[in-house]
Amino acid sequence: MSVDIATVKKIASLARIAITEEEAARIAPELDNIMGWIEQLGEVDVTGVEPMTAVIPNHLRLRDDVVTDGNVREAVLSNAPQAEHGFFAVPKVIE
Repeated sequence: MSVDIATVKKIASLARIAITEEEAARIAPELDNIMGWIEQLGEVDVTGVEPMTAVIPNHLRLRDDVVTDGNVREAVLSNAPQAEHGFFAVPKVIE
């Protein structure tokens, strides 16, 4: 695929980027080279190669998913203006 100035202007328009004619002329060969590299990658034989997310094997070290209250109830309630029976106490609101 050959990238010309019209294609660069179209891409810039779709990306909402304002470029001048000189910038488009400078960018066109660069994008053409990038497209050439992509075409080279498409020619590589990858049969039998498993898809991967990284080049080295990574294993997540997970902890047990245990629900706790954090054992800080008294410390949290010490900041409350009023607490009753281990809970925040708020004024009753009735219309």
